[in-house]
Amino acid sequence: MAMERTMKSFKSGAMALALTLTPALAMTQFAPVAEAAGGKTLQTVKARGSLLCTGHDGSYLGFAEVDNKGNWKGLDIDLCRAVATAVLGDPSKVTIIPISWAQRWPALQSGEVDLVIKASGATLSRDTDLGLQFSLSYYLGTTKIMAHKELNLKSLKDADGGTICIPAGTTQQQQIASYTAKLGIKLEPVLIEKTEELEQAYFSGRCDLYTQWGPVLAIARAAKGNVEQHDILSDVLALEPEVIVMRQGDDNWVDIANWTLSALWFAEQEGITSQNVDSIRANPPSPEIGKFLGVTPGIGAGLGLSDDWAYKVIKNVGNYAEIFDRNLGAGSPYKMDREMTALWNAGGVLYPYLID
Repeated sequence: MAMERTMKSFKSGAMALALTLTPALAMTQFAPVAEAAGGKTLQTVKARGSLLCTGHDGSYLGFAEVDNKGNWKGLDIDLCRAVATAVLGDPSKVTIIPISWAQRWPALQSGEVDLVIKASGATLSRDTDLGLQFSLSYYLGTTKIMAHKELNLKSLKDADGGTICIPAGTTQQQQIASYTAKLGIKLEPVLIEKTEELEQAYFSGRCDLYTQWGPVLAIARAAKGNVEQHDILSDVLALEPEVIVMRQGDDNWVDIANWTLSALWFAEQEGITSQNVDSIRANPPSPEIGKFLGVTPGIGAGLGLSDDWAYKVIKNVGNYAEIFDRNLGAGSPYKMDREMTALWNAGGVLYPYLID
């Protein structure tokens, strides 16, 4: 298994570096395309006709929430729809399954879901102990702490002896334990799994502090409508890359997740949106964009997908900027900046693979 994981890591790195090989050399170095024309998970999803993807047992505002018409929306939900479109050609061919934090991994391992897109970080234990595999990071965020302003805390070190609300079954439990040990303070944890109940406990005063992923704290404070009554402290407990999580042993499925993300970023980088994709496809400005949009063949066969899969993703779901804007950014109630979760050419850390 250690050797297998090493080889998978090398494969991902090789893609990121985009080494240029002559056609003859490429044929000697890599398996024929026909052998990569679809893994077990892809075949299962195609036969079923629907992608089984994670929702939330309640709402995780901006990422997975239910609107007033009972429809799922959010950044994570739209990424589920993007994968469904890549595989099945239709964003509606996804079944969102509400799942708690603790049930993510059993549901994935049992096949109840095909992948987990649920604000989940890539960690060592999830890889080596649980046998999970990760995509590229689609959101980079920090774990932070919010406190009632009336406590007049300058940093977490001033909160010794206080109570802190923590989402149960998440990495935040270990992060707060490690951070408080480093500071030499003790806090009384209040562990609650459902986000709505967790936030109610904090905002009602049951907890002095609330630790969460930074974007979620900012959204919760804004949604409550009393921003000035709560401080997000300067302490940073961890930097966590959020990823799509899959079972180990199906590299084709990992490739599909990575190339779906890359398609969203490539389209944003090249200025291709859901509104202009048809006009660009009618007259591609470069061979790479022509291949990306399926005008010329080659982008689908090696993944077991059609050659117009990326075109359909952008047409139906939009590029990454469009997805972010309507769920978290200026087009949403939360008005969040992208910060580190911007493209490389806008001061962020996201970048697409090369289309060659």
